[in-house]
Amino acid sequence: MNYTQNKKISQISPSTLIVGIDIAKDKHVARAQDDRGIEFGKRLFFENRIHGFEKLLDWAKKHQQENDKTHVIFGVEPTGHYWLSLAYFLIAKDYDFVLVNPMHVKKSKELDDNSPTKNDTKDARVIAQLVKDGRYSVPNLLEGIYAELREGVKLRDQLSKQLIIIEGRIQNNIQRYFPEFLDVFKDWKGKAAISTLRLFPFPSDIKAMTSEEVLVKWKQFVKSGVGIKRATRLVEAANKSIGIEIGLRFAKKELHSLLDQFELYQQQLEELDQELEDLVQEIPGAKEMIDIKGVGVTTVATFFAEVGDINKYSHPKQLVNMAGLSLREHSSGKYKGQTRIDKRGRKRLRKSLYLAVRPLVCHKALHEYYTTRPNRPLKKQQSLIALCGKLLRVFFIIGQKQCEFDGSKLLQGLPELEALQAA
Repeated sequence: MNYTQNKKISQISPSTLIVGIDIAKDKHVARAQDDRGIEFGKRLFFENRIHGFEKLLDWAKKHQQENDKTHVIFGVEPTGHYWLSLAYFLIAKDYDFVLVNPMHVKKSKELDDNSPTKNDTKDARVIAQLVKDGRYSVPNLLEGIYAELREGVKLRDQLSKQLIIIEGRIQNNIQRYFPEFLDVFKDWKGKAAISTLRLFPFPSDIKAMTSEEVLVKWKQFVKSGVGIKRATRLVEAANKSIGIEIGLRFAKKELHSLLDQFELYQQQLEELDQELEDLVQEIPGAKEMIDIKGVGVTTVATFFAEVGDINKYSHPKQLVNMAGLSLREHSSGKYKGQTRIDKRGRKRLRKSLYLAVRPLVCHKALHEYYTTRPNRPLKKQQSLIALCGKLLRVFFIIGQKQCEFDGSKLLQGLPELEALQAA
């Protein structure tokens, strides 16, 4: 299926049967029509099971035969994850499958009956009408290594979020029961700090101990980096602590449970990162991307997990749109509003690019140029967003040509920077 608006419309011909499907958790609703919007037959309810999918195909074939249609296109409004099974099923059967924007469905549902009523049957017809007008998109359904990467990156995000939550709860426990702990250990995630939280986490556990006894306990778990001075500071901090002294039994149980979860998530995250690194290296162009100073494996893995096969795209602008980095303007008459990015795209991809661009050494000259140029200088945040688009274009070229990154090419067309680099 073609992506340009004119070609989308041209693919809906008099020989096309358009099937609009409203997706739900257990039962879907389908309605069929032609390229003029004339509806065929009654609605079809079918289950989100294989027999339901086969029922849908039989129903569509029946309408094809009765109305002399040689081409079928199925359009759905993506609802959660419930549409994915149907999408893979229909695509495997070589049917054209497209998506309509849920916001478009919501805004256009009153066009036919001037009523704000919403139900599954009505939505199915609205979806079919949007497909008829070419207001649809072709889903980026990944396969093979790209599908594996998407699931891996999604799992990594989940583990990272859980790790952040656990870290916050551990710090909460420390602040309540032994706030002076952080005066002794600047980082509670160090080996000595974690062994302390395991062995004697609260002031009441330490007050009866001497500095030497604390040091002996530490040496069982930490071979270097701790000495008698730190042990003395810990004992002194415990004796002067203002921490809560009640509920210690289950507070200690909570802390040990949180530390177990923290170590488990850390281990799982390290193992997952290694698997993702091994997997992403198999993709053409990935090694050259990772070799860019400041770009990590996680950034490249996220890029391919969201974009898929780079050879399916004909222009880097498609990637910019996918990431939600396209500019939108709000103006009317003499009023001209601010220009911002539309953010209608893959937020995981957008976030990954932003985090990668900030420390990138190779873009510092560009960043300085964008923020200090005499004509229309950008604010710092605007410059970073522009650099995200640059990085996407770099990935696009490297992914298609498997060439090494050349930072000087980013400066082409900017005389001031070219002269500076030559000097």
